[in-house]
Amino acid sequence: MKQSRRTFLQSASSSLLSCAVAPTLIARAALADGERPGANERIGVAGIGVGRRGAEIYRAAANNPKTQPICVADVWLPRAESVAKDNGCDAAYQDYRRVLERKDVDAITTATPEHWRGLICINACRAGKHVYGEKPITLTINEGKLMEKAARRNSIVFQTGSQQRSMRENYLGCEFIRNGGLGEIKEVIAANYESPWLCNLPEQPVPEGLDWETWCGPTPVVPYNIDLFTPRAKPGWLSFRPYSGGEMTGWGTHGFDQVQCALGMDLTGPVEIMVEEGAERLIPPVYTQAETADRGNGICSKPRLAYRYANGIVVRLDNGNRGGAIFIGSKGKMEIFRANLTSNPPEIAKEALASDRENGDHIDNWLSCILTGDRPVSDIAIGRRSAAVCHLLNIARYLGRNLKWDPEKEVFIDDEEANAYLSRESRKGYELPEV
Repeated sequence: MKQSRRTFLQSASSSLLSCAVAPTLIARAALADGERPGANERIGVAGIGVGRRGAEIYRAAANNPKTQPICVADVWLPRAESVAKDNGCDAAYQDYRRVLERKDVDAITTATPEHWRGLICINACRAGKHVYGEKPITLTINEGKLMEKAARRNSIVFQTGSQQRSMRENYLGCEFIRNGGLGEIKEVIAANYESPWLCNLPEQPVPEGLDWETWCGPTPVVPYNIDLFTPRAKPGWLSFRPYSGGEMTGWGTHGFDQVQCALGMDLTGPVEIMVEEGAERLIPPVYTQAETADRGNGICSKPRLAYRYANGIVVRLDNGNRGGAIFIGSKGKMEIFRANLTSNPPEIAKEALASDRENGDHIDNWLSCILTGDRPVSDIAIGRRSAAVCHLLNIARYLGRNLKWDPEKEVFIDDEEANAYLSRESRKGYELPEV
């Protein structure tokens, strides 16, 4: 008897990660419309948080032949309605919990501000929805541990949006380094990503249809201002605590994810964070009026940082590219960044790229894994560890001193002050659930 999509996804979920499940995708030549499987054979997909990046991600998922677009949710209801209409959804909500209640939703994409990421992703896992979460996947280290636990306990395919993992040049470069092609790694150079600062912006009228109190979510309610609400404006929430980890997490998760991958450190992390000698703890500025990020970035790029893995490899935050890294080995130097792979001497990159491997689309990888039961290329266990590197660096900058880290227990060694930064207090009603 032929399985429906719903029956298959339920059976696949029950055996997820313990064995591979044969996919039920139908050959396009056999389809009635010649393009997509019937609705009952597709993954019902919804979007939660469909602003600048969220709308792009959801559009890609909703237009994949494996999916059926169902609904979207956003605290700004007119935006949710617009995205829903553009993608052929049957509903738009202001409360994301309405999405999680729907039986026809199998999977969600989410790209909310970082202060909402953990709560939505954990609750989606608990509701049995597969998750594609934009990077940086966490705002705190303990939050990431809870997210992974929720995914595993509920047999969820959880992809982190670190899309460079699916770029051919990035994959081959990291694999080449990991397999010793660059020789012994002497040093890695990353960009000097900036930590976030604070804001006390003046109150402005809340746009019609925006639930501002819910946008604030786990954080204290503050006055609405367009330069807080917008991701990148003057300067936007991406630059502000407690909503983000700044460019350290915004761009840094791209770069440090590549470092983790190339060095074979996906499921672990550094053992020491090093702050430049003579440094003092970061005193971040407070923005009280709209202005560019230049002043804040200048202040919050200090003190300079580096970190060390247990094998002795040091990663230095300096003049590396923003989003990748420069790897210096005994056989030469290689730079990986955004589907670009270069080296000195050039022959090294040519050797790495000689493979006939072709990588697929990052979102399609996630959807395929929902059907097969495999773990995706940027599984939550990988994504949260890459984000943790960024959080460790921010914490060292906040404290202005070297820190010892235990990557197995995921705690600072004999340092109560530093360990206080591993989690955060949430506003009543928005606490992270027990997993």
